[in-house]
Amino acid sequence: MKGTLSLSNGQSFEGSWKGAVKDVQGEIVFFTGMTGYEEVLTDPSYYGQIIVFSYPLMGQYGIQNLHLESADIQPAGIVVTELYEGTLERGISLLEFAVMHNVPIMTGVDTRSVIQTIREDGTMQAVMQLEGKPLPAWEPIRTFVVPHVTAKEAVTYGQGSPHIGLIDFGYKKSILQALLDRGCKVTVFPYTVSTSELMSTSLDGLLFSNGPGDPASLMHKIDDYRAWANAYPTLGICLGHQLLAIAFGASTEKLAFGHRGANHPVMNVKTKRVSMSSQNHSYVVKEGSIPANVDILYTNVNDSSVEGLQHKNLPLLTVQFHPEASPGPAEHHEVFDSFFNLIQQEKKVSQHA
Repeated sequence: MKGTLSLSNGQSFEGSWKGAVKDVQGEIVFFTGMTGYEEVLTDPSYYGQIIVFSYPLMGQYGIQNLHLESADIQPAGIVVTELYEGTLERGISLLEFAVMHNVPIMTGVDTRSVIQTIREDGTMQAVMQLEGKPLPAWEPIRTFVVPHVTAKEAVTYGQGSPHIGLIDFGYKKSILQALLDRGCKVTVFPYTVSTSELMSTSLDGLLFSNGPGDPASLMHKIDDYRAWANAYPTLGICLGHQLLAIAFGASTEKLAFGHRGANHPVMNVKTKRVSMSSQNHSYVVKEGSIPANVDILYTNVNDSSVEGLQHKNLPLLTVQFHPEASPGPAEHHEVFDSFFNLIQQEKKVSQHA
């Protein structure tokens, strides 16, 4: 079957249709990594989007449960240049995985041209549909989608120490695993958890997770998030970074086409060390809006955007990139170590208070 990828700027691209036979509409974005499609497709931060992979061949090493970041494919649709459909040593094929989750794939698409269009005109709505069908009405880009990917109730993992509360805006499994690998006990809370429930759980620290959508869509919870960050040593990752920045007085804006890939260089402002990072986001914290009691800790080497913050008075650390990687370089696992150091320092202060 033939399919058409139509963009809201009027351009369209042809390809072959695989997987679920259904039309999908969503914000179109692109990922620049050569590997990591298993993690990308199951990352809740991509919920409802149409994902274009820049690397020419996708699916060549199949799908294995070990590498999945959630139980489901999160994007609404997948666009590739070539879909590998040969034999595999292990796992199931990318096409089988897409069929299992009722997600369509378009292959044979000129993804270089699609990505060039996104880079020139910015992310926009797109429709994947079978060839010859009339375009549906354009829907607005969804900005409040965290309710679709958050936990339904609190769940605890591990038995160690410290005890971390993970505020779930659509967390990746690798973030939870990074904490468990360090001997932590972790309780995952839905983003709507009440302050009373949170405070009654005997936590040592909080981690605000990644997730999809516009951080401004969660303004109704910002007062709670500010109070929690004042009460516990806190780490924010991606959307969590943005929300904590807003909680302490900063504002955010949307990038033209975002940062999505496994090779984004960031610089530690204090040490001047440059390292590669894994990223997936559309929004950034506006540098000029950051309050005086918050320092910029990391910046993006390519566009100078804010990549991390540290509060001057509170045990609070945030990063825009993904220190757990998956996919991408594991050069920032030290962020978790810095978070644990904040927890230990806070415990010493409490013991001597």
